[in-house]
Amino acid sequence: MKVLLAGLGRWGEKHLRVLGELGVEVWVADPDPDRRALALRAGLAATRVTPDFRQALPHVDALDVVTSADTHLVLAAAALRIGKPCFVEKPLALTVHEAEELAAIVQATGGLLQVGHVFRFHPVTDVVRRHLDAGDVGRIRYATARFAGFKRPRADLGVTGADALHCFDLLAHLLGTSPCAVTATLRDHLARGMDDCSFSVVEYGAVPAFIEAGYFAPPTARECVIVGETGTVAADFSAGEVRLYAHRHVPGAGAWEAVEGPTTVTKATGPEPLRRELEMFLDAAVRGGEPAVDVAAGLLAMRVVEAAERSSRLGRRVTLAAGPAPQGGGVEPIGTES
Repeated sequence: MKVLLAGLGRWGEKHLRVLGELGVEVWVADPDPDRRALALRAGLAATRVTPDFRQALPHVDALDVVTSADTHLVLAAAALRIGKPCFVEKPLALTVHEAEELAAIVQATGGLLQVGHVFRFHPVTDVVRRHLDAGDVGRIRYATARFAGFKRPRADLGVTGADALHCFDLLAHLLGTSPCAVTATLRDHLARGMDDCSFSVVEYGAVPAFIEAGYFAPPTARECVIVGETGTVAADFSAGEVRLYAHRHVPGAGAWEAVEGPTTVTKATGPEPLRRELEMFLDAAVRGGEPAVDVAAGLLAMRVVEAAERSSRLGRRVTLAAGPAPQGGGVEPIGTES
């Protein structure tokens, strides 16, 4: 199989490595001559490296988009319209409007588009799902998630769309419920015209989730906690570890008692998440199956981002339509003030 990798930045280099390990014939398109030189040093033939993706697209079987968010619509649309399966790194597009356009193109062409929400494929996520499916925490009361640390800000979009988006999608995946409302506070401390510090309360049905993202506070945190009536599961993606606390509150003689149960620690092991999701994309492209993360999921996560931006701007809670985002355009407004 021949795959065109569009974009050879930091994350694109990881795609290049994994695609090579999966045995596909990789082509690379990047307007930056230094990045093209990197592809050549990696062993790609000069005939498979180009500054313009359009030159290579007719010669490959699929497109892998790892470029800035403002280019996703143009690249993915070009591939879908000529029948090429397409993998698009998150976010699906720069805006909800552009994401809706892509959803409409997917519907009109019947094409395959998979969105790169990589935390769904993390071994830690598998362990958390097993605990939730087994009923180890009981009825879920609330969740928290933190995707933060001291690092260089992403240049094409704010931290809510760049990092909190991971948590929005991951919690929808784990809780099995679409978000229905958002209350958020976003800040632009670096005066770039984009948020760099983000606090959101996202309501997944009756379960509130408290989500933090930002570029300032060390150490690096990639974690989520899901609290239930009979236990708590705490996931640390950086450490590859999941802790299950069998703690609960029980009624006592005129007061509630906090009863500490055993703590179970699981080291999560398994294939590299990027490898898993790209394997599933390639399998769907070859066999004609459904994508592991479809355009509706990518659109839904973006609608939460824009609802958070609106909530912060208005200083109030913003509601979203109930249920999953529909396939292919025709979506209702992002959110309304409540």
